[in-house]
Amino acid sequence: MISPLSSIHKNTILGKGVHIDPFTMIHENVEIGEGTWIGSNVTIFSGAKIGKNCKIFPGAVIAAIPQDLKFQGEESTVEIGDNTTIRECVTISRGTIDKRTTKVGSNCLLMAYVHIAHDCLVGNNVIIANAVQVAGHVSIDDWAIVGGSSAIHQFVKVGMHSMISGGSLVRKDVPPFTKAAREPLSYAGVNSLGLRRRGYSSDSISHIQEVYRYLFLNSLNNSRALEEIEINLPATKERDEIINFIRSSERGVMKGYIS
Repeated sequence: MISPLSSIHKNTILGKGVHIDPFTMIHENVEIGEGTWIGSNVTIFSGAKIGKNCKIFPGAVIAAIPQDLKFQGEESTVEIGDNTTIRECVTISRGTIDKRTTKVGSNCLLMAYVHIAHDCLVGNNVIIANAVQVAGHVSIDDWAIVGGSSAIHQFVKVGMHSMISGGSLVRKDVPPFTKAAREPLSYAGVNSLGLRRRGYSSDSISHIQEVYRYLFLNSLNNSRALEEIEINLPATKERDEIINFIRSSERGVMKGYIS
């Protein structure tokens, strides 16, 4: 299951059934969960912790030191959950003194040539399409989808169940349950199809749409829109998720609907 043509440091911790193809190099202080497959010509640097049943395709580089001039060699990690697929030539940098880790959750798909920079936090069931470039300190919540060749600015937050159009320049936060498109990036509706696929009822989706009518279609500033939402719409988990996301945004959220 482990090719003699690969180079694996003696203190690497390997779970049962790990498969490593030829010409892969694994440095010290690495943990790899059971059932994980690692293709040829993969490099895994010190500090990587990889879960069970992952698939890492040729050319990927995991846990290289961050491309951050402030990095001073501090000890940090990359943590990858279970059942995550990392396609060809993906690069994931380890953390800096800020969070000391970069995390990718379980059941994710990172397509070819994706870059995940230092101190990023990627949730579970996230899909990041080909050639997406994610700058440092970005947060991408569960079930988000990022279209190919998009670029996400540092410190941006992408909400759960959101969907970002391919080729997007993401400079502002993308609230949960939304679709984001156009240039500059703006609200393009609620991700209704994705929500239905994940078991959300028609009533829940309609409620989410009503929340975003106040935020993006009623010509209100965000503070006033949030006040109106709390007064006029019943409290639900989805409503409160949106309100908390908007209120905690440090970079500000994307523009409203542009006709």
